[in-house]
Amino acid sequence: MTSRSLARLGAALAAGLLALTAAAGPAASSPTDASHRVLAFYQTIYETGSDGVRRYVDPKPLLGSVTDVNVGAIHLNADATLTVNDIPADHPELDVMWQDLATMQEQGVTVSAFLGGAAPGTYRYLREDFDRFYPVLRDFLRTYDLDGVDLDIEETFSLEDTIHLVDTLRADFGDDFVVTLTPVATDMAGRTSFSGGFSYAELERRAGDRIDWYNTQFYCGWGDLGSTTVYDQILANGFTPGRVVAGTVTNPANCGGYVDWPTFDATVGTLVARHPDFGGVFGWEYFNSVGYDGGGRESWFAHVADVVGR
Repeated sequence: MTSRSLARLGAALAAGLLALTAAAGPAASSPTDASHRVLAFYQTIYETGSDGVRRYVDPKPLLGSVTDVNVGAIHLNADATLTVNDIPADHPELDVMWQDLATMQEQGVTVSAFLGGAAPGTYRYLREDFDRFYPVLRDFLRTYDLDGVDLDIEETFSLEDTIHLVDTLRADFGDDFVVTLTPVATDMAGRTSFSGGFSYAELERRAGDRIDWYNTQFYCGWGDLGSTTVYDQILANGFTPGRVVAGTVTNPANCGGYVDWPTFDATVGTLVARHPDFGGVFGWEYFNSVGYDGGGRESWFAHVADVVGR
């Protein structure tokens, strides 16, 4: 057992003791005690400031607000190598990131790798030669002791391909490993087929018991959180609220579909009130998040935690 695994075991035992203590009387809850997820996508690991200096983007200020961090983008390459934002996962530049993410895991945050995204190739290689490329992904997930993987499919990848990948991950990593997907909202509503080219309602019917939830993109023209309309359409397409985490951009520079705080609060507040099992919210992405009430980037997620925790 790794030192990180031992630390997680200790955290789990501590959580059990806290639960026993809570049975004896009420206690104040933190934002992450809420059943609704608050998830940060963490792709930009280094940013260049207005002074031209390149600085590391520390994820630890998210502690206390987020339940999950998805790190990436993870890509499989034609030569059967794997990269994190175009550099090898073991590059010294990423050492501090892996250490900080391990610290967050030890404090109860679920850390998953998000695989794919806008850059093409990863899912084509898995489709064309699964036996060559999948072990590269599997070994990476094991090496860095990640809690899960998020499948961000933005190229052709069939329903059968997707089920095969999900089932292989589940067989290799077990029931406690988190397997999620990141389709666009209109795909989930049954109106488009951008995220792979298949029906997500059919995926849910055939493999939903092996998928933990869907991180759903309400931006870039595929829906937004200006109202509950598209979320309602997803529910009408056969999904339950606990399966659908609503994602939005944290900065209008990231993509279309950004909503201001009053609009966000009204939409998400309504979803929380209507659906006690509402899946939660994710933000794309962490490094340039527009803070709440003049706060730093982490305050975007702290405010979301307040809204979903009502």
